[in-house]
Amino acid sequence: MTDIKGSLARGLTARHIRFMALGSAIGTGLFYGSSAAIQAAGPAVLFAYMIGGAAVFIVMRAMGEMAVKHPVSGSFAHYASRYLGRFAGFVTGWTFTFEMAIVAIADVTAFGIYMRFWFPQVSQWIWVLAVVLLIAVINLMKVKVFGETEFWLAVIKVTAIIAMIIGGAALIVFGFTAPGSETATGFATLMSAGTLFPNGFMGLLLSFAVVMFAFGGIETIGITAGEAEDPAKSVPAAINTVPWRILLFYVASLAVVMMLFDWRQIDGSASPFVQIFDALGLPAAAHILNAVVITAAVSAINADTFGAGRMMFAMSREGHAPASFAKISRHGVPWMTVVIMSLVLLVGVVLNALLPESLFMIIASIATFATVWVWIMILTSYLAMRREDKKSVALERGFTVPGGTISAWIALVFMAFVVVLLALSAETRVALYAGAGWLVLLGLAYKFLVRTPQDELASSK
Repeated sequence: MTDIKGSLARGLTARHIRFMALGSAIGTGLFYGSSAAIQAAGPAVLFAYMIGGAAVFIVMRAMGEMAVKHPVSGSFAHYASRYLGRFAGFVTGWTFTFEMAIVAIADVTAFGIYMRFWFPQVSQWIWVLAVVLLIAVINLMKVKVFGETEFWLAVIKVTAIIAMIIGGAALIVFGFTAPGSETATGFATLMSAGTLFPNGFMGLLLSFAVVMFAFGGIETIGITAGEAEDPAKSVPAAINTVPWRILLFYVASLAVVMMLFDWRQIDGSASPFVQIFDALGLPAAAHILNAVVITAAVSAINADTFGAGRMMFAMSREGHAPASFAKISRHGVPWMTVVIMSLVLLVGVVLNALLPESLFMIIASIATFATVWVWIMILTSYLAMRREDKKSVALERGFTVPGGTISAWIALVFMAFVVVLLALSAETRVALYAGAGWLVLLGLAYKFLVRTPQDELASSK
């Protein structure tokens, strides 16, 4: 390792970033978290994914517009600092890091649950420890190794989910009947409760806590701008794939799943994809899908560690994090931030040893708060940028938000509404307490630990 503060190596190609974008849409939120969303809303969860996905697309386009204009590693934390002030940048950067850490703990928890499908006698925390060590090794290598790893993991996930949709659709078309079931799979199975809204409109609202968690981390695409070979082309290209990814990977796959098997029997003991194919009497498909969801979990943890590490590196350069976080290895990787994230994930090992059954939903709701807060800051930064641009003499816009500021305001109101929704359930309300405590902690840290330009000016006199 070297302690020289250098620049990050630009080793991520358009292929890497495009498949990172694909991979970010197929993770723990879909393969495991969707069980809780289905339990809350039933078939109406499909509407939740479409509504939430539309709002997330606006966030991504706003971030992309700023990323093309300012292709830096700090991404949205840098934009918040530039357009909203240093404190806003500090809060945004650290909240994203917090989000990635919490999401990663949720992902390693899901990994342990998946492994339990094959090895029920082995303690969950042992698998969590193993995957933490693996991820640390991958992230300490050259960024191109990270990019290639994510590329092939994403290829596996994308291929598997498409094959599952095609295979599931074939079972539906040919009238396959599950063992012990009186009706063939299809629309009748989807409507087994007699309505699209079995838990009422409130069930749909409660599902947003998990639905928005599923999209968490997709903004990591913006972080890649600092290490992309051509960010002006690769970042917009990746962002533009968001709508069809949401329709295909979430809406289509879950619609197929709920047409194959009575969704009321999904209990969260395993991935709903694995549980359903196992219950359908197709054990080979269940085992193949379990291997896929394990791959998805490893990919997600890998991306979480990358995103948090690069954000801490960028904040260190801004004076918003310890200077040691900017140390670059001979491979052009900020090695200290990888060490920090590995230590955070070891906390996940301990939590999985203490709370193996109830940990995921608690972590997911806290991650939802952090995720939505970051998206709110991205949208607010974007609106501030547009106000500033109006004052400019010359204005060139090559990659813009559809609907402009009106769409951004609608998405901003929706994100604020999601935060309010967390208060509706006792299970997710803990996220508001944790989030409020986190923001207070950041306020104190900024006041007493961060040196502002005014402080530096005063000390130099």
